[in-house]
Amino acid sequence: MRFSLPLRSIGVAALSALAFTAVYHGPLPVGASPGASAATAGITKANFDPTCKACDDFYQFANGGWIASHEIPAKYGAYGSLTAMSERNRDVVHETLEAAAKNTTAAAGTNEQKVGAFYRSCMNEPAVEAAGITPLQPELAKIDAIADVNALILESAHLRTVGVGTLFNSGSTQDDKDSSKQIAEVSQGGLSLNRDYYTGDDDKSKDIRAKYVTYITTQFTNLGDDPVTAATEAQSVLTTETAIAQYTLRRVELRDPALSYHPMPLADLQAMAPAIDFKAYFAAEGAPTFASLNNAHPNFIKGLNAQLASESIADWKAYMRFKLIDTYTGSLPKKFVDANFAFRGVELGGAKEQQPRWERCVAATDRVLGEALGQAYVARNFSPGAKAKALALVNNLQTTLAADIKTLPWMSSPTQVYAEKKLTAFTKKIGYPDTWKSYAKLTITDAPFATNALAASTFFWNDDVTRIGKPVDRAEWGMTPPTVNAYYNPANNEIVFPAGILQTPFFSEKNDDALNYGAAGAVIGHEMTHGFDDQGRQYDATGNRIEWWTAADTKNFDARKDCIVSEYDAFGTAPDAHEDGKLVTGEAIADLGGLTIAYKAFQKTPEYKSHKMIDGYTPEQRFFIAFATVWQQKATDKAERAQMKTNEHPLNKFRVIGTLVNMPEFAAAFKCSATDKMVKKDRCQIW
Repeated sequence: MRFSLPLRSIGVAALSALAFTAVYHGPLPVGASPGASAATAGITKANFDPTCKACDDFYQFANGGWIASHEIPAKYGAYGSLTAMSERNRDVVHETLEAAAKNTTAAAGTNEQKVGAFYRSCMNEPAVEAAGITPLQPELAKIDAIADVNALILESAHLRTVGVGTLFNSGSTQDDKDSSKQIAEVSQGGLSLNRDYYTGDDDKSKDIRAKYVTYITTQFTNLGDDPVTAATEAQSVLTTETAIAQYTLRRVELRDPALSYHPMPLADLQAMAPAIDFKAYFAAEGAPTFASLNNAHPNFIKGLNAQLASESIADWKAYMRFKLIDTYTGSLPKKFVDANFAFRGVELGGAKEQQPRWERCVAATDRVLGEALGQAYVARNFSPGAKAKALALVNNLQTTLAADIKTLPWMSSPTQVYAEKKLTAFTKKIGYPDTWKSYAKLTITDAPFATNALAASTFFWNDDVTRIGKPVDRAEWGMTPPTVNAYYNPANNEIVFPAGILQTPFFSEKNDDALNYGAAGAVIGHEMTHGFDDQGRQYDATGNRIEWWTAADTKNFDARKDCIVSEYDAFGTAPDAHEDGKLVTGEAIADLGGLTIAYKAFQKTPEYKSHKMIDGYTPEQRFFIAFATVWQQKATDKAERAQMKTNEHPLNKFRVIGTLVNMPEFAAAFKCSATDKMVKKDRCQIW
C-alpha cells in the first residue's frame, strides 16, 4: 500500500508468466519474453516488411519481417523485442543466484546468505513436494476455527500480515493532500480476477468464470476435499467474489484520484460499517494507533458491511481457504502450480507451457531481495559512463519539455509558469537507489520454500504498516534495478529509470543519438509527460493533489484528451475485442507527448543537424524506426484480450500507430501524403 497511487510505468506488464505472488507488495515488471532479436547500434533491415509502405502501416513496415520469422514460445503469451533485455537481465541475476546458492558458508544474516538460501529453497523441488501444505497448515487451522463475523474480521487482518488479501485492502499510504505524511488507509479488494470478469455478460467473460470455478475446484481437491465438496465450495467462492464485484469500482474509475480519497476519523469509518470492528482489525494487523485514515472507497466498505451480515460463515471460510492457497501456489507442490498455470497461464495469459522452475525462482528472488541482487547487477551492467549519458539524455528532454510548455497555445500563462516549476522539481532517479534497502529484519533459512515465502510476506507487511504516522521515505524505489520498466510517481513528483531498461535496445553508450532518443528518449519523455496527463496534472510540485490549472486550461486539456479517447476506442483486434479509450488514455497521452518531446530534444543533437544517412536512412527516419522496433511483439489472442480488458497500456501495435499518426514530423520524415493511412486528418495534439 505504500504506493497506493499508480506508478505510471511504460507498461512492460506480464501477460503470461505465472509468478510466485505471495511475497511481494510492490509493482511487478511487465512481461517481456524470450528469443527476440537484440537491437544493435545499427538497424536490422531483415526485421522490416518491404511489401508494406511506411505510410500505410508503420508498425508492419518496421516489424513485419520479424513478426513473420518468429513464433511465440510456448511458455509465453506475448513475445517481443523487450524479451532480449529481460532475458539478458535475468541471466545476469541467475548467475549471481547460482553462485550464492552454492555458497552454503555465507555468514548468517548477510544479504548473500539470504539470497542464496531463498533461491536454494525455491529450487529444492523435492523438499517442496515433501513439505506439501504443511507450512500453511497453521494458517488453514486458523481459518477453520472461525466461528463468527468478529473472528472472520480478525483472521482477515492476520492474513494481511502474511500477504493474503481478503475482504478489503489496508495498510499505509501517502496522504493525497499532504505528500510528506504516511497515513493509514482502507480500500477495495478481495477479488482474485479483474472486476469485469465477474460482471461481464459476454461469452468470453462467462467462459472465464466457468474455467475459474474449475480451477478453484481443483485447488480444493488438491487440499484434500472430496470432489463434490470441492465443487460446491468453488461455486460459493465465485458467488462470494461476484457479490464483492458489484460494489467494486472499475479500473477506469480508479484512474480518477478523487474517487479514492476520503479522509475521515476512524470513528466515522466504524459508524459506516458496524459489522467490522476496525480497532480490533488494525490491532491484529500490528498497526500503530491512529485517529484518522483514508477510506479510499466508502461505497465498497458499505457494501462489504452488508455482505458480511448476509453471507454464511461457511462460505466466507471457503473463500479464505482459497485465497490463501491461490496466493501461495508458487511455493506449493507441483499439482497446485499446474492447476494455477492451467487457468492463469493458459486461459488468461495465452501461454502453452510453464516457464522452467529456475526462471520462476529467479523472478521470485528478485521480487523479494531485488535490491540485494541489484547491487551485483549494476556492478556488471550499468557503468558510471552509462549513468552519466542517461542523465544527460534526461536533462535534455527536461529542458525541451520546459521550452515546449511555454509555447502551448491552449495553456494559460499562470499554468505554464507553475508547470515549469513542477517540471524543474522532478526528482530524477537513474539506475539504482542511492541507499540500498536493508533486509536486516528478514530471516531466510534452508526451510521449505513456503516457509521462506511466509517470512518474506511478513517482512514486507511489517515494513509497510509501521510507516503509518511517519514521514514519507522519498528515497525509496518502487522497482528493482534489473527491472525492464520505468515509472512516474505523482505523489513524489519523481521519474524513475532502473538500470534494467537502460540497456540495448532502449539505450546504449554505443548507440547513435537517433536510436537512443527514439527508444530511451521516448520512455523518458513518456514518464515526464505523465506528470501532466489527466492524472498527473492533479498533483503539484511536491506531490500534493491540488487544482493548479485554470478552468479554461482544464477544459482545453479535456478536449484534447477526448480526441485520444476516441482514437483508441476505434482500435481493436476483433469485433468483440477493442481497446477502452478511457482506460488507456493516460498511457496514450504519455506515448504521444513523450515521443513528441523526445523528437524535439533529438533535433538539438549534432547527428540530427548533420542529416547524415546511416544504414540508408536519415536521422529522422532512424528515430522513428527505433521507436517502432522497441515495441516489436507477437501475442496470442488470449493475451491481447486480457490486456485490452485489464491493462491501462494499449497493445504495442496500437501504441506505435496511435502515436505516429498524430505526428507531422513522422509524415515529413517518410514523405507521407495527406491521404496515407499513417496521416490523421484531425490529429490529436497536446504537447
